[in-house]
Amino acid sequence: MVSNRDLETPINDFQQLMAITAEECGELTQVCMKLLRKYESLDAASKDKHLELLNEEAGDVYAMIDLLCEHGVLQWEHVYARSSYKKEKLKQWSTLIK
Repeated sequence: MVSNRDLETPINDFQQLMAITAEECGELTQVCMKLLRKYESLDAASKDKHLELLNEEAGDVYAMIDLLCEHGVLQWEHVYARSSYKKEKLKQWSTLIK
């Protein structure tokens, strides 16, 4: 098994965090768009393999956000605060929040 110390990479930790996070966000975007193009509702998509992929990609993005916090790039308090702010804003412009 290869350890982290054995890995050689031409980019530093910050660059890895940014690159991998961007890649994972792109993969999540792809799955969202595939589901959006194929289905009108969650019920219609309920048996599609892309729903499982959606969970996987969302988990990957979550892992990267967690790593961004662990490495001091982000702070959970700010992430949670922004999440609350966004939800409040969505009350005005969306039917997602009652």
